[in-house]
Amino acid sequence: MYLQRQFEETRLDVLHGLMKSHPLATLVVPSASGLVVNHIPLLVCSPDGELGTLRGHVARANPVWQQLADTLHAVAVFQGPESYITPSWYPSKHTDGKAVPTWNYAVVHAHGIPRAIDDADWLLNHLREMSDEHERTQALPWKISDAPGDFIDRLVEAIVGIEIPIARIEGKWKVSQNRPVGDRLGVAAGLRARGDDRSHAMADLVMQRAGEMATKR
Repeated sequence: MYLQRQFEETRLDVLHGLMKSHPLATLVVPSASGLVVNHIPLLVCSPDGELGTLRGHVARANPVWQQLADTLHAVAVFQGPESYITPSWYPSKHTDGKAVPTWNYAVVHAHGIPRAIDDADWLLNHLREMSDEHERTQALPWKISDAPGDFIDRLVEAIVGIEIPIARIEGKWKVSQNRPVGDRLGVAAGLRARGDDRSHAMADLVMQRAGEMATKR
């Protein structure tokens, strides 16, 4: 990933935070016929390994898990908030006109060597962890024990686990850090005026980074 220093994010807790809040990853695995791309939710297990471990699963019918035996490297891409940025939000644009549109985004790339896990006990424990994580905000959290045991057993037989110890992790927060303070404030105001959740999330990131940059001075 092309990564300019001003946009680089290296704090592991921040990187894991984005991965946990946007768990649907784009998993890219090389194969003899080219790159294989799948979109699967991955659970970040922070205590496991120096940089954490990713765990997920795919349908047994998905051939990607069989290709992992010959794979030396894979990358999981986690896409956070993103938004188009119009130069009309920049006060500086109205002064000198030297501004063009851009796109703001936050993204994490997690690299590692994946392995397939075809073990019923591992899979059942993984499914419990994943459902508990994503159900905890529900008014009536669903649990695996809510479904008949034989039904869950059949589902477990139909999937294969994927585990990726993270060997390298990169974060890029491109959220208007390269603009003057007035332009960053203009971007945040313009995003919030849109009124949608995606724009509000990006406005929060722009202002958060603006505050961090101010405290470093």
